[in-house]
Order: sequence, then C-alpha cells, then structure tokens
Amino acid sequence: MSTISVDILNPRAFNLLEELAGLNLIAIRKESSKTDDFVYLVQQIRSKSPNPPSLDEITAEVEKQRSEMYDAAR
Repeated sequence: MSTISVDILNPRAFNLLEELAGLNLIAIRKESSKTDDFVYLVQQIRSKSPNPPSLDEITAEVEKQRSEMYDAAR
C-alpha cells in the first residue's frame, strides 16, 4: 500500500474518488489541521495530570509568557 496527498481542483474529481472508495479500491481520510493537532496534544498532556490546567489557564499562561518575551525584546 502507498499513500499520496491529492489537491482536488474540481468537485467532480471528489465524486470519482468517493466511487473508488465505495468499491474498496481506495480509502479516503481527512487530514488533520494544526488546530486539531494542538487540541489532541493538550488532551494527551491533561490526561496524564491528576490536576490538569484548563484551556483558559493555559491561554493565560501563554499570553503572560508572550508579553514577557516581547517586553524583553524591546
């Protein structure tokens, strides 16, 4: 089995791919986005902690670190 990535330029091409998938000749899977990857990573980290931080707490800490970093760069 080999894997390729295809950019679909015409919606009819996607219909053809769906037909091939229906015949079990190919498999179609959606690629994850950067947001999906980040949320997955956060969920993995939180699952290993007895008292995980909330997303709001994480966001506040990131903003604090960014502010400190930008202040130091000036």
